Amino acid sequence: MKKLVISIVFGWALAACTWFGPSPTEAISAPTATIRIATATPTKTATPIPPTETATPTVTPTATPSYPEEGYGPQNFPDNVNPLTGEVLSSTSSLARRPVAVKINIVPRTGSRPPWGLSYADIVYDYYQNNGYTRFHTIFYADDTELAGPIRSARFPDHSLIRMYKSIFAYGSADPIINERLFGSEYYDRLVLEGGGSQLCPPTSQAPMCRFDPQGYSFLLGGTEEIHAHVRSQGVDDSRQNLDGMYFNLEPPDDGAAGDQVTIRYSNDDFARWEFDISSGRYLRYQDDAYDSGQGEEYAPLLDRTNDEHIAADNVVILLMAHSFYRRPPNEIIEILMSGSGPAYAFRDGEVYEVQWNIPAMDSVLFLTYEDGTPFPYKPGNTWYQVIGQSSNITTPEEGSWRFEYITP
Repeated sequence: MKKLVISIVFGWALAACTWFGPSPTEAISAPTATIRIATATPTKTATPIPPTETATPTVTPTATPSYPEEGYGPQNFPDNVNPLTGEVLSSTSSLARRPVAVKINIVPRTGSRPPWGLSYADIVYDYYQNNGYTRFHTIFYADDTELAGPIRSARFPDHSLIRMYKSIFAYGSADPIINERLFGSEYYDRLVLEGGGSQLCPPTSQAPMCRFDPQGYSFLLGGTEEIHAHVRSQGVDDSRQNLDGMYFNLEPPDDGAAGDQVTIRYSNDDFARWEFDISSGRYLRYQDDAYDSGQGEEYAPLLDRTNDEHIAADNVVILLMAHSFYRRPPNEIIEILMSGSGPAYAFRDGEVYEVQWNIPAMDSVLFLTYEDGTPFPYKPGNTWYQVIGQSSNITTPEEGSWRFEYITP
């Protein structure tokens, strides 16, 4: 019989698929800055994003002028270069292990935001899950975070992502159909779930997930170092893996178009905007701040509760992937085909490039190429992937502004 990393109480697992919400009188403070954008005319000039005091997060070691002209990757990374960010590290100890992936949710807005730990992630996948909402598959490798969350339930695309990044995966259970796929896989011993108890934070190696304010919001959180320690205590292989595939270069290619604003709309209640900040050279994340019932999109800065920093990305990549229904609404389950190749839009340094995403094998890290197969250079730093359907609407409301609207399959 297969041994589970943490025992699962299946009655709790079913309940874990629904949100344990807050008491209406116990709201946790959240950012109040709001941007209103008329849906019919989504232009930057009419709705400028105000500057914030936390717009320049510094999480991992950044690339220096000594970065080699030829860049790093897609293979033969030096031992001290992170293959998921292209950054040179002063120590190789954090790379001598697997990545940890954590399933993070920011819905509902009240209480769930700001989330914990997002600014420490090397790679984040933001993809449609069901009922008009997305959820984050958040990959931590070079950096650890004391807390990551709120942690919620898994979906089918996590199955592909765990294989691609050979990661340990921490999540808050799932629909039995999804759990069957996860626990029936070769990586079943790298799955970490909450046990039947209500361990209070902080997390420990014995209980790497913990509950924050169990009498109010009861958010499930986890610590990445504790997750590593826990799986090792269970005899799980937590050694360095081959994560080759991505290519990094400080210099942006010279064939880009203006791309300093990226809007991704999944539904009336789930949309995000990235704005290029020239002072930091990164894209800043703004998140839906109200349901759009016709008044237009309203945004607020997305912050990290662990350090109050504005969530930012060095690379924002839009992936067009085939979506289909495994089970239709009202209890929909979505399949996303994460294999082969397809079109993508890569944003870095205020420019956008039309490229191809590639996943040639089930255990291959996703990488980008031009149409002729030449590797596309990521900017050294972190990457956010926005996954949308192949039939999504793509428009350019004005020069430098790109808008992607997800369409349900």
